[in-house]
Amino acid sequence: MKKSYYLFNPGRLSRRDNTLKFTPVDEEGNEGQARHIPVEGVNNLYVFGSLDTNSALYNFLGKNLVNVHFFDYYEHYTGSFMAKEYLLAGKMQIDQTNHYLNPEKRIVIARKLIEGAAFNMLKNLKYYDNRGKDIYPQIQLIEQYSQGIEAFKEVPELMGIEGNIRQVYYEAFDEIVTDFEMNGRSKQPPANEVNALISFGNMLCYTLCLDMIYHTQLNPTISFLHEPGTRRYSLALDLAEVFKPLLVDRTIFKVLNKKILKASDFEEKLNKILLKEKGRKAFLKAWDERLNETIKHRSLGRSVSYKHLVKLECYKLAKHIMGLEEYKPFKMWW
Repeated sequence: MKKSYYLFNPGRLSRRDNTLKFTPVDEEGNEGQARHIPVEGVNNLYVFGSLDTNSALYNFLGKNLVNVHFFDYYEHYTGSFMAKEYLLAGKMQIDQTNHYLNPEKRIVIARKLIEGAAFNMLKNLKYYDNRGKDIYPQIQLIEQYSQGIEAFKEVPELMGIEGNIRQVYYEAFDEIVTDFEMNGRSKQPPANEVNALISFGNMLCYTLCLDMIYHTQLNPTISFLHEPGTRRYSLALDLAEVFKPLLVDRTIFKVLNKKILKASDFEEKLNKILLKEKGRKAFLKAWDERLNETIKHRSLGRSVSYKHLVKLECYKLAKHIMGLEEYKPFKMWW
């Protein structure tokens, strides 16, 4: 089974036959013990330290359909190396573009994305409200906002209501999370530990959605809710909205409330709160565990991982674009 690998230390990545060889290198240029990873077991690489490699290695990764995602010192996502687009199809590209260019078709998909995101945020809040957390006022307000989604005719208006919903949703985090305070959403820079985890987790969710899109005929640069940009895969941003409550936020609640992460796992640098390496590894371990959790799928009649739910969402969106089946956004049913 293929899996993700996280490279935290600076080092050199090379090819040895059909194996990836990673050699850590310290600040003085001294090499550590090399690690060998069979390429057939690699789904993607997440690079958090400086990486020394060459074009031959990227050719090798491309042929084996291994994507590489890069993060800078401050845990910001900086870009990806995506292997050749082996599933892109002309008809899908035309239909997807037409759905973006046609305001009536685009707004239908955009509304569904916001509907799914709002439902899943409410699902989280109701879970904790049933366990004694005082967050019913936030639930009521989000339900009121959600009732008006169908009335909006323009995407910017929808983005506005999504922002209002998420702001109210984040207000409940101070009640849900123990020992830490969020005090509202802050991004650049994240002002505290909770905001740092949200930013880091959202980037992981974005790259996950990008990987899943890559395995379908969808074009990741043509989106419906977020405006396509010249240097971003905006469709991944669209899908991430639906899955952040399930994947990112539930992981944050777990690592903080179960004290998997403590205040000592964070540090402040240049007015930014960052995860230390130990804390980053602990969060990524919890993140991988979350992705590998399984649930009995009601339509398929079998258990699927949370990670696979994202790929199924891509297939549903593709069917809608091709006119085969109306898109219904993922909504937590458990």
